[in-house]
Order: sequence, then structure tokens, then C-alpha cells
Amino acid sequence: MRIAYVSVDPGIPVFGTKGASVHVQEVVRQLLARGHEVEVFATRTGTDVPDDLAGLPVHPVRVGKGADPAARERAQATASREIARQVTAWAPDLVYERYSLFSTVLAEVTAVTGARGVLEVNAPLVEEQSRHRDLVDADAAWAALADQVAAAAATVCVSDPVRDWVLAHTSGGAVHTVPNGVSTTRIRPAAEAPGAPVVTFVGTLKPWHGVDVLVDAAARARVPWRVRIIGDGPQRAALEEQASTLGVEVDFRGAVAPADVPGHLAGSAIGVAPYPATTDTADQYFSPLKIYEYLAAGLPVVASAVGQVPGIVADGVTGRLVPPSEAAALAAALDDLAADPA
Repeated sequence: MRIAYVSVDPGIPVFGTKGASVHVQEVVRQLLARGHEVEVFATRTGTDVPDDLAGLPVHPVRVGKGADPAARERAQATASREIARQVTAWAPDLVYERYSLFSTVLAEVTAVTGARGVLEVNAPLVEEQSRHRDLVDADAAWAALADQVAAAAATVCVSDPVRDWVLAHTSGGAVHTVPNGVSTTRIRPAAEAPGAPVVTFVGTLKPWHGVDVLVDAAARARVPWRVRIIGDGPQRAALEEQASTLGVEVDFRGAVAPADVPGHLAGSAIGVAPYPATTDTADQYFSPLKIYEYLAAGLPVVASAVGQVPGIVADGVTGRLVPPSEAAALAAALDDLAADPA
């Protein structure tokens, strides 16, 4: 089957280091492994191309920067129309699109060609954009979502809250919850490094990951353990300064290509996901890829008891759940596992 994989989100490079990029690549891998012919149509390609996807046909369509939010929204809609034109010309049997604001590629292509469509929804993007960034043409954003869901033979959502959001704002249809996952051939258990246990965080260094709470917890540790951070982002300088001020030694690995993540996870004893508290439960819709990676690596997980996390980490079985934004509780849980990882 000929499958067009579509991503119109300019914030997600196909070959990037963030979790969304990892997810894009793994979906494409699984489609290829099942014998399908796959071509990717995207607004951002990235440069961290893994060897096994080096021959993947990728058709880039750039999004104009725009002088203001309204212009950027129009530019994204323009890119959507151009991708729809290219996908239509390729004549796929199936359009698989990662939902993005203002994109109607799936709806346009399926209407013209008769191909079937699958829409993947990872976040309530319209509300996210309204709350945390700038959204000018909300009506167009909502209309695009409704058109996409109506045209899709199936809509897959990464969590029940995302599914509920889709059903609340569209005419519904075949809308399913399919949580994120990882390749257990890519990430496997590895031996721990000698010395004090290594506590590892994987992810972008942004406030909603709570890495500052991890650094604070490390300063409160009563049992020796080391902190390793795999990832980069706008908080890195502040985190480095915090670690220095608190006298905490942190192994900052920086951003690494998805293919290199297993090597950086190797030697770890514990995986950590210290999500902070939030006043809006609508922000707790995520299906945390990092936790699945830790579990695939055979690591016990210490994570904040927020959102979907309690349904993934069995407290006292596969890890420990702690209250969000409480460094003392996080330190105590990490101390317990570091002292007796069994």
C-alpha cells in the first residue's frame, strides 16, 4: 500500500531529537516493516537522519516565517495546501497525518482521490495555542480540526483526555485511544554503571518537565546517586547555574539523536519524570514517551503522580509515584531506590 505520512507542524522536524520526532520516525519504521511504500511530506525535515531511514523519500515544504502571529497562521495554511497538492499528485492509498494547527491535508486529499485517511492527535493544539502562545484565527483552527476528523476513517489519540477533547469539539466518528509506545528492539535493558546509581532524565529542558525539581532533589539526597540529563533546551543554562549553586554534579549530555539514546541510557539505574504541579488539569493529557523508554530499558521509574502517569507506573512495582513539584518527596523516593533498587 502507498502511504503518505504528513506532518505540517513546523516545530517538529522529521529527523530531530525531540520526542515528537522519535514518534514520527517509529511510526514510519513500523509502516515500512509491514511492507508498505511510505513517503513523507513535511514542513521541517531536520538533519539527524538515522541510517535505516536514509533512503526514505521526504518532500519538504517550508512554512513562511511571517511578521506576526496572523501571518504565521496564514503561512501554515498555505503550506498545508501545497502539501495537499503534492500528496494528491503522488496518489496514495492512505494518508496518515499527524494533526497540526490549520492543516487540512488529509481532508483535501481524501476528498479528491478517494484514499482513506488516519489522523493522529497528540495534543489539544487549539487550546494549547490559545493558552500558551498566540492564536488569532481560532475559528479556522477549530474548522480545520472538524474537517480532518470528519474525513478520517479513523482518528487515533494518545490518551483518553485527548480523545475526549476531540469528541467534544467535532462530530466524532471512529475516534480511538492508542497510547504512545517505544521500540523494544531499539531500547533494551543494559548493565548498570559501577559506583553510585545513575538517575537519568530524558527530554527537552523546558519548565513543564520539572528538571529543576530533580536538581533540587539531588541536593537533598541522603544516599549517593548521580544525575544524568539527556536533552537540551532553553532551561539548560538556568539548570547548570542551579546545580552549581546547590553543589550538585550533573552530567549534562545535551541533545542526542534518537538512535543514540539507548547508548546514553546505558549504565542508568533509575529513570525519572519529575513533572511539576499545574493548576490546569487540561495540561495533563500527555502520553509520556520517556517513561516508556525507561521501562523498555528495564529501569524502575520515579515519576510525578499526574495525568496519565499513574496508569503507566505501578507504584511499588515498576517504580514510585511522588507528588508533583515536591523535591523532598522526589529525593526520598530516589534515595529508597538507590539504596535498594530491587
